[in-house]
Amino acid sequence: MSRPGSRAPGEGPADSTRLGWLLGPHGVQGGVKLYVLGDPEQVMDLERVYVAGRGWLRLRRTEALAPGVVLHLAGVTTREEAEVLRGAEVYAADAELPALEEGSYYYHDLRGLPLLGSGGERLGEVRDVFDGGHQDLLVVTHPGGEAFLPLQAPYVLVESESGRPARVRLAEDAPEGLLGDADEDTATAPEREA
Repeated sequence: MSRPGSRAPGEGPADSTRLGWLLGPHGVQGGVKLYVLGDPEQVMDLERVYVAGRGWLRLRRTEALAPGVVLHLAGVTTREEAEVLRGAEVYAADAELPALEEGSYYYHDLRGLPLLGSGGERLGEVRDVFDGGHQDLLVVTHPGGEAFLPLQAPYVLVESESGRPARVRLAEDAPEGLLGDADEDTATAPEREA
């Protein structure tokens, strides 16, 4: 089982996980609604968050409000100040996220894991997890470059050791060419006659 939260490339600080984005003001005292990717409980006990365009901000308090939470951020005390934050991405430091039950993991736990083929051969390494909307994507570097793999696909397996993710393996029924390694001779266009 996993807990969503991903890092949009180039947006948040290093070693952080994207929690979601700010929807707009809540109330007149600077509260701002956060749409949470994953379980809103992961936000409730944080002491600070990173708001794109503003940096690290202390959380004065949080309130549950489906589908996410209301954040009361230090330095944001009016509805107008909260309105300016609408649409901003929100991140948490990986080390500050609450511990999960055994067998569960945050997506940032997948960064740096080896990607293996069904026979155990090393194909590449997971660089990041990208929120692709309906399907979260593993960003994988490999000898041929970079590729996106659908994380929730039945042929992408996250294997654990001691309750922590240890590697990502492609099942035997994984489609060929996932890493862009299809035979290039069959992919070239026919030559035109002069």
